[in-house]
Amino acid sequence: MPVIKKTIKRSLLVTSATLLSLSLTAAPVLAADEPSPSPTPSATPPADMSTVGGARLGLPGTQADLGSGAPVLPKDVTARSWIVTDAESGAVLATHNAHWRLPPASTLKMLFADTLLPKFPRTERHKVAVTDLADIGAGSSLVGIKEDETYTVHDLWLGVFLRSGNDAVHVLSAMNGGVAQTVKDMQAHADDLQALDTRVVSPDGYDQKGQVSSAYDLTLFARSGLQKKDFREYCSTVRAKFPGETKKDKKGKTSRESFEIQNTNRLLTGDSDISTYQGIAGVKNGNTTNAGATFTGVAERNGKVLLVTVMNPEKHEHNEVYKEAAQLLDWGFKAADKVTPVGELVPPRSADTSTQAGSTPSGGPSSGTGRGSTAPVAASAGAKDGSSGVGIALAVAGGLLVLLAGSAFLVNRRWPLPDLMRRRR
Repeated sequence: MPVIKKTIKRSLLVTSATLLSLSLTAAPVLAADEPSPSPTPSATPPADMSTVGGARLGLPGTQADLGSGAPVLPKDVTARSWIVTDAESGAVLATHNAHWRLPPASTLKMLFADTLLPKFPRTERHKVAVTDLADIGAGSSLVGIKEDETYTVHDLWLGVFLRSGNDAVHVLSAMNGGVAQTVKDMQAHADDLQALDTRVVSPDGYDQKGQVSSAYDLTLFARSGLQKKDFREYCSTVRAKFPGETKKDKKGKTSRESFEIQNTNRLLTGDSDISTYQGIAGVKNGNTTNAGATFTGVAERNGKVLLVTVMNPEKHEHNEVYKEAAQLLDWGFKAADKVTPVGELVPPRSADTSTQAGSTPSGGPSSGTGRGSTAPVAASAGAKDGSSGVGIALAVAGGLLVLLAGSAFLVNRRWPLPDLMRRRR
């Protein structure tokens, strides 16, 4: 398909970001969703996969159409499936087994968050019942939620995004009517996003028979979630304070201290063998025995926003999934204007492509209270709620800019992000 031409100058979108460092007393946190060596099944991709987004996306193997001056793809990427896309235009720059249905691990939490975030105001408080924490899978990553303690919705989402806490997922699911209802809601949302490779069995991504997704679908979830202000804030938060257990002293006086939690996305935080990735702004990592290591990330450089998804690298070195994602992002930023897209990220079924220019596409940014909003918003991570991350701002001046953005979506099937995201060093 021909190269998608730019119709909107990204200079019309303004960003700001602030990273706050918190010096807090850390408390032990239970097992996190950390990539670790896991056996890779010997299965090969099916010869006939979904063609959602383009015929070439249904073909096994690497699909890329390099133009003059385009760099070659990195040769040491070992993931069973990966995809690099332009987050704003939806152009698929290159992919490898895009629609191979594989276990997603905790990257499925992106769909969970995109489905449930609009339902509860972040200030809403919930006292955890014993039943809320029932049926959490053995060995799950946990943030450390305790029964009979009260948490805000904001606390719970920090637990989901930073520590990949299955306990936080189950509490939010209980608030949504239970795990079964949440799975039903997630599947309906996946179907609306045209993520047809995805079958939801557990809301937290824990290994379950029949639970699958694909690199293509996970990228759709990330792109949809990133339309929401709260989603962008949580997935880019590096560290935060989380409420601990209420204690009573000998005099009967109660107190409740907080402990620090840190994001397990190593492209955000860095590690002993990997640096923080320049321009990274989320999104979600995962790891289970069946899925291996999985990761979807979003990064911005020089006005270009790219999404990458990597599923189950065969090379089992420490942080390998992040290293391969970083290589693919590096390639994408260099090659973005020198390749012919091999497919596209499709818009949701509910996106009204016949609306007048200037209307807000389905899944627009939330107001930060859990309710939908089409008004320009600005967010910054402050110390008041104990979170530290990337401050994100949306500045769209005048009806002309809104008209241009609406026209881009209508004419070029674009679904532009409501703002550019940048993580400053």
